[in-house]
Amino acid sequence: MLLFGVSLYLLAPQVADMLASWPQLSDIAPWWFAAVATGQVLSVACLVLLQRMALRTSSWFPVTTSQVASNAFSRIVPGGAAAGATLQFRMLGHAGIDAPTAVTGLAAFSLLQTASVLALPVLALPALIAGVYVPHALLQSAVLGGVAFALVVAVGAVLMTADRSLTALARAAQSLHNRVAKRRPPVTGLPQRLLDERNAVRSFLGSGWWKALLATAGKLGFDYLSLLAALAATGSRPHPSLVLLAFASALLLGMIPITPGGLGFVEAGLYGTLTLAGVATGDALLATLVYRLASYWLPILAGPIAYVLFRRRYGSMRSTTGGET
Repeated sequence: MLLFGVSLYLLAPQVADMLASWPQLSDIAPWWFAAVATGQVLSVACLVLLQRMALRTSSWFPVTTSQVASNAFSRIVPGGAAAGATLQFRMLGHAGIDAPTAVTGLAAFSLLQTASVLALPVLALPALIAGVYVPHALLQSAVLGGVAFALVVAVGAVLMTADRSLTALARAAQSLHNRVAKRRPPVTGLPQRLLDERNAVRSFLGSGWWKALLATAGKLGFDYLSLLAALAATGSRPHPSLVLLAFASALLLGMIPITPGGLGFVEAGLYGTLTLAGVATGDALLATLVYRLASYWLPILAGPIAYVLFRRRYGSMRSTTGGET
């Protein structure tokens, strides 16, 4: 919590500058807001499709509502990614989806999404080869992303092929759970269940890998188009490859688990990288504001609606101790 407060304090000037652009929103045509929001909605739709594939379920409702609600929750609490994942697992379990299936499937496809984010700078290579000037800071981000991408691919390959590594992690998680949650029945057989689920995911990817690839590309692609629409709304027309590098840097900053949803980090980072990409200061601030209104604040508003709809269908969720989520 202290680190969260310090981070927001240090990033406050950049965020304040962005918010100072609020009056200029009236200068933007309404259809640009619609275009930016549509890009975000389609991005979330691709994510839901990807999760539905990971969970191997034909049901749309529990996956959609749990994703939207947990995404909103993760954006308002410190350590949001872990808190949001916990809420989604509980909601999916309450809807009747097997816990090991949820854990293994979502973890595998989460790794796929992370790898895809880190691979984004590779898509800018044709422009770099063609001689487009890239500021040094953006080039450093591209190199760092490439190294991280290689590491994630290596870890994913080990978990998908090395049984010993996966079972060792499962035993450690099972032991930790049983020590912490002493009031609950002990978990047993987790290593074998995770192996079975991992093999099922691997078997699924063998025939349906292209669907997962398209959904992953769609999630990032529509998000990127949303940012391009925000820039176009301000009248800016920077080189798409440079915007892609700025976009990738912003997504990486959003993964920093200090502030919910990368609040402050993404705003400051995206504004800074857009200016490096050649966008005028005022346009970069306004475009960042428009993009974050759709990508950060709009999901927060949608989350409670999704949670209420979930509860109306499945009822309230109560823990083993009788508390309510």
